[in-house]
Amino acid sequence: MKRIAVEGLPEEPLAAAGVFHQHWLGHVEDVLGRGDDVMLVLPAADHTHREWRLAIVTGLARKHTPLRVNLVSGEGPAVDATEAYLAEAPGITGQYLET
Repeated sequence: MKRIAVEGLPEEPLAAAGVFHQHWLGHVEDVLGRGDDVMLVLPAADHTHREWRLAIVTGLARKHTPLRVNLVSGEGPAVDATEAYLAEAPGITGQYLET
């Protein structure tokens, strides 16, 4: 599973979604195009970011089936533990997990 740490997103949800689409989406799809499962890691955010993040991960998971795509928000040991869990859970894809 390839871990992609997404950085540099604005605080405002609509702007953050725009930056993700403009600067990160192509890279993520390139990795998926090589046949790698992906775990996106984004900084923690409040509830106003939930919808666009969920739309990203579910859309990518549907488009790139049977590869797995999950999005984890947070930092530190909780993200590492989530990555270890996902590595052993081959049926989990398209999820937005907040640590």
